[in-house]
Amino acid sequence: MDWHKPDQFKPSNAFERSTVEFIQQWLSGKSSFNIHTSGSTGKPKSISITRQQMETSARLTIHALQLKPAQTALVCLDTGYIAGKMMLVRALIHRMNIIAVNPAANPLEGISHSPDFTAVVPLQLEEMLKHKQAVEHLNKMSAIIVGGAPVSTVLERKLQQISAPVYATYGMTETVSHIALKKLNGPERSDTFTAFDEVKLDLDARGCLTIQSALTNHEMLVTNDRVNLIDDHHFEWLGRADNTINSGGVKIQSEKVEKVVAQILDELALSNRFFVAGLPDEKLGKKVCLIIEAESIQRDQEEIAVRLQEKLDKYEVPKSILGISRFSETPTGKINRGETLKHLTLTNKA
Repeated sequence: MDWHKPDQFKPSNAFERSTVEFIQQWLSGKSSFNIHTSGSTGKPKSISITRQQMETSARLTIHALQLKPAQTALVCLDTGYIAGKMMLVRALIHRMNIIAVNPAANPLEGISHSPDFTAVVPLQLEEMLKHKQAVEHLNKMSAIIVGGAPVSTVLERKLQQISAPVYATYGMTETVSHIALKKLNGPERSDTFTAFDEVKLDLDARGCLTIQSALTNHEMLVTNDRVNLIDDHHFEWLGRADNTINSGGVKIQSEKVEKVVAQILDELALSNRFFVAGLPDEKLGKKVCLIIEAESIQRDQEEIAVRLQEKLDKYEVPKSILGISRFSETPTGKINRGETLKHLTLTNKA
């Protein structure tokens, strides 16, 4: 598609329609856009974002990743949401070529020309690493950014085979995509995020990150993300405040336990999706539980339990390992923990 003449392209599906519609709006000079949040941490909502905010965000990313005009951007995230829209904005304002493909597990399948830059979610990256041709494309890129969900330690280890720089992103719709990057591979690999220079970071009383930036219209945004704030521009992400489990007076961060679970499932050659949550318990108030997407987990349950006890503090070890056939998802394909737990409770009652 020639993005200079989007009117000449006839969309055949929802992704193509949202992509063409946004390009048309952008080229016409539209000054603000209503963007829907994904709903991964609450009810989806619509917020208004200005063209200036989007341009600022795009230029910060372009500068940080040293992207060049005439390079090719692969757009393979839903352009109905901020991550996909911002890929289009970066390409449009920096005169980059655009390859837009319907979001898929392996968006590089069937692509002959290697893109220079793309944004993906961890599940896509995991799938692409299984295919030789996709890996060859990835290795030719100037930069790869991954967001939408945390990158597991297992996936991070696999990324060391990729020679192109891969960065985890930190951000949300309210920050107009990401405000910080973390190198995941190579000699500059890091455990900490580095925020863009103009972003001001701080902590609230809960130990959650606050953000003030041109991207937030210079208003302070209070997040639900618990972090270890190292200095004004560097932080280590610990997890969501709403994923902290108070079990018998001991506070346990779900994401910390999930890192260990990911390692164990990888050792057992299991690729099931999972998450850790607190479920009601008469004695503890909340008990730590491991929820796995599987029809049945009886065959592996005992081995998983033994390894969890070996690698976790006694308070962190899940008291129950529960299986559910299918996780609920947000419109952008993230696990909807709240809805999944509702279905799990209803299933157990039934």
